[in-house]
Amino acid sequence: MNELKIGLIGGTGLGHALAATTEGTRHELDTPFGRPSDAIIETTWAGVPVLILSRHGPGHVINPTQINTRANIFALKQLGCTHIIASGAVGSLREEYKPRDLVIPDQVIDKTHKRANTFFERAAVHVEFAEPFCPVLRQTLLDAGKGSGFSAQGSANASAQDSGLSTQDSPPEPFAVHDRGCYVCMEGPAFSTRAESLMHRLWGGDLIGMTAMPEARLAKEAEISYALVALVTDYDCWRSKPALTPTGTDAPSAGPQPAKPDPHELLREILANVQAATQNAVELMKRAVELAAQRRDALAAAPAQRALELAIWSDKSRIDPAEVQRLAPLWVKYFETPPQ
Repeated sequence: MNELKIGLIGGTGLGHALAATTEGTRHELDTPFGRPSDAIIETTWAGVPVLILSRHGPGHVINPTQINTRANIFALKQLGCTHIIASGAVGSLREEYKPRDLVIPDQVIDKTHKRANTFFERAAVHVEFAEPFCPVLRQTLLDAGKGSGFSAQGSANASAQDSGLSTQDSPPEPFAVHDRGCYVCMEGPAFSTRAESLMHRLWGGDLIGMTAMPEARLAKEAEISYALVALVTDYDCWRSKPALTPTGTDAPSAGPQPAKPDPHELLREILANVQAATQNAVELMKRAVELAAQRRDALAAAPAQRALELAIWSDKSRIDPAEVQRLAPLWVKYFETPPQ
């Protein structure tokens, strides 16, 4: 690999933290799909060029459905991005994934339905997507998580937390970096109903979020290796216990009834845990970039780097040349006539 260039996509909390504390060259770009969420800041970490993009834009004004993900990924590709480490806040669907922990997901279930999810609308392009997150980049993040200040652990032997409504009153515990997780991506912007949250658990989901898709799929179409650092903020709503209420006016008194749950409790917990997890995630990403600098050959051989090699099923001679040029950064190399 001639040059490793890593894109860092910051989600809730982390996008602002990265952008506000980073100095570098600001790139204001246009793409065939419009403008990205924000200017992309180019700087250097550990001798590696990095491109920092805030997914929700300045001031977090872009909700998940309205994020122009195609423009974000295309703009990173235009700037020579080869690998993406993204971040995003998630709810936990499992006891062992505790608030303020970090998770490096390995699978995804896509429930979004309002978002443009491909660059290739005028050709038949079918990327292989069995492993939605780059295994090489994931391993780099996991190895980075084994350093000082991190407690790397697998989900199979993670210690379960005692049941309850909230962890706010619990003493602070070391956070873990979990080595796997199935991320359910919902449309949002409202959070799940309790019935939906329980259904996601039955599906095998471990985490619930709103931004990993179609971001991961579009990165694969752009031949950019992609991995995600998920910041656990809460236990979603499956774990909450509804208040007890009398069955009627003549119901006998059973003593003091439990207080009605505060409807804002979950949101307060999420915001507090986002702030706490953000610095953990920034540190993990910085360590991962340092390791990436030492693993250029392995990263160059990651599967996503050749994702379009056999994925263009259309007869290339029948694809409009104007469309080939419009999307040139993504696929023009597969249309060039080899030298005779």
